[in-house]
Amino acid sequence: MTSLDSFRLGLLDPGYPAPAGLENGAHKAAGNRYDVYRNNVTHSLIAALRTAFPLVCKILGSKSFAGLAPAFVRSHPPRSPLMMHYGAEFPQFLANFPELSKFGFLSDCAKLDLAFRASYHAADSLSIDPTAFQTLPPDVVMQERLKLAPSTRVLRSRWPIFDIWRFNNVINAPKPTLQAQDVLITRPEFDPQPHLLPTGAASWLDRLGKGDTFGEAYDSALATTPEFDLSKSLIVAFQSAAFCKVQGL
Repeated sequence: MTSLDSFRLGLLDPGYPAPAGLENGAHKAAGNRYDVYRNNVTHSLIAALRTAFPLVCKILGSKSFAGLAPAFVRSHPPRSPLMMHYGAEFPQFLANFPELSKFGFLSDCAKLDLAFRASYHAADSLSIDPTAFQTLPPDVVMQERLKLAPSTRVLRSRWPIFDIWRFNNVINAPKPTLQAQDVLITRPEFDPQPHLLPTGAASWLDRLGKGDTFGEAYDSALATTPEFDLSKSLIVAFQSAAFCKVQGL
C-alpha cells in the first residue's frame, strides 16, 4: 500500500492510524493535524448528505440521521469533486440497513430527494404551448413525439411517497395512507415541485421519454393500466410544464 492509499483510507475511518511518516512543515509528526483534517472531511460529507436528503433527515430526525450518516460516508467515499452528485447510493444503503428494515418507504423517500436534486440542477428549457397542442387534429396528435423537459423526473413507488412528502412539508397536510403513488417532479420556475400522478401516467410519461409517439405511449399505458385517464394525465403534465418546446409547438 502506498502512502497515498494510506492517507486516503484513513480519511473516513477514525479508527485508522495516521499515515506513517506524515510530517508537518517543521518535519514533526502531523498525526493531530491529520485527525483534524479527516474530522473536517467527514463532517463536510455528512453536511452534504443533509442538504441532499432533507425528507429523509426530517423523517429520521436530526439526531438519528447524524448517527446513520457516518456509516454511509465511511463506506461510500465521493466519486466526484462535485458534491451535487454525492449520495447516489444512499437509497440502496437505506434499503439494506438492518436497523431500518421496518421503514421500507425510506429508500423511496431518498429517491424522491435525489429526483428533486436532479431536477434542480437540470438544464433550463422552454415549455410546450398547450394551446398549440390542443388545436392539432387528432391524427396529427397521435404522431407527435413530445419531449420531456430536462428537469422532469418521474418516480414510481409502492409507498405513498407524495403523501409522505406533503405531510412533512405542508402545514395541516393529512397523514399518509398505505397506497402506491407515482410522483412527477418538474421545475416550471426556480424550484422543483412534486405532483401526484394519476394511475398509469408514469408509464405513459416513461414511454414518451423514450421516444414513443403520443399514440404509441397512450396504447402502451392503456395496455398495462386499463383505467389510465389520458385527460387527467395531460392536465397534470401541461400545468406542471413537464414537456419542453418542440418544433411547431
